[in-house]
Amino acid sequence: VACEKPTIQLLNTLEEKIDLLEKQQVDNLVIVPFTDAFSNLTAEEYISNFLVEKFHPHTIIIGHDHHFGKGRTGNYALLEEKSSIFHYTVKEIPAHMLLEVTISSTKIRQSILNGDIEIASKFLGYPYFFSGKVVKGNQLGRTIGYPTANLQMEDEFKLIPGNGVYAVELEKLEDRRLKIEDKSTQHSKLNSQHTIYKGMMNIGIRPTVDGTRKVIEVNIFDFDKDIYGETLIITLKKYLRSEEKFNGIEALKVQLARDKENTLKALR
Repeated sequence: VACEKPTIQLLNTLEEKIDLLEKQQVDNLVIVPFTDAFSNLTAEEYISNFLVEKFHPHTIIIGHDHHFGKGRTGNYALLEEKSSIFHYTVKEIPAHMLLEVTISSTKIRQSILNGDIEIASKFLGYPYFFSGKVVKGNQLGRTIGYPTANLQMEDEFKLIPGNGVYAVELEKLEDRRLKIEDKSTQHSKLNSQHTIYKGMMNIGIRPTVDGTRKVIEVNIFDFDKDIYGETLIITLKKYLRSEEKFNGIEALKVQLARDKENTLKALR
């Protein structure tokens, strides 16, 4: 179900969800706009008029804490109750525990905001990632030997990690998705042969140079190409340190050298 304006910051955009499902080799995906009419379906109507009438399911799988229908009155118990009438079976996904914690989207979001990237990745089952378009910055990094790609988030509702310095891997969106043409439509699929780059990312206001606006900037190692306007996919691998104000540019350069060394160690 696709909602036009989410009320919380997203762990995955719609496009990211599609990519993740494709990696799991899901054959068919139906995206349902969350219209007023759809939101007003009762739980019983959702089962009979939507799930059964449109899909004729053999098996329905539902999370242990998932609710559906107007007022969120539908759940596993209701699906089980209706199963004999509509001739389907129901399977419930139980709660998953990791590190003595029940995994939930709330705990994952908090881990990402706190810089607990490795814990968030364990909860998710994959490293957290986001995409951003490369835009013009003040090009200060270039003058001190650490040129950066300044990123503008592609989706305003996507969760931005907490301020700090991170070891990351990057890939260009156009390289990741391979365009395929057929007679009826043009679609894209994941390309496993694309190049993955290493780099270090800073999220924050850059206090050493008296910055006041929050920015996302990435220093890409062994890379010197014009990529303004292109979209990068950033995968967070390790949180290195919090953002700090240094006593001048030279002190900042010394720390950036340490950050690069620590990034390369983290990405081995």
